Amino acid sequence: MKPRISMITLGVSDLPRSVMFYERGLGFPRMDSPPEVAFFTLNGTWLGLYGRAALATDASVSEESGGFAGFSLAHNVSSEQEVDQVIAQAASAGAVITKPAQKTDWGGYAGYFSDPDGYLWEVAYNPLFWVGPSDEPA
Repeated sequence: MKPRISMITLGVSDLPRSVMFYERGLGFPRMDSPPEVAFFTLNGTWLGLYGRAALATDASVSEESGGFAGFSLAHNVSSEQEVDQVIAQAASAGAVITKPAQKTDWGGYAGYFSDPDGYLWEVAYNPLFWVGPSDEPA
């Protein structure tokens, strides 16, 4: 796994309030996105805001469990095969696979694992949203 964070997604209890805080309060530049999620560009990464319950459901964990802190870290890769490789590497390193890699309803391929402290990582291939070294800001 190449070390980088593609996106930080925060599970929030009130999406409109959080969007207002980040967009208007902090001045984060908001990207076009569906109404159930908000994306903001950061320097070399993105911040995503998503409903806390929906994010827990997506990762196949309980939003009430001590293992869910209300956010996940995303590692985007360039192929479905690479998703499988990174998930396998994480499992070999002792990660718990919370959601095996699979086709997604948004047209990609993704799975989730939790690290030894329970922090969630999504490993995803999205043919419309690739993040790689050539995408770094100048």
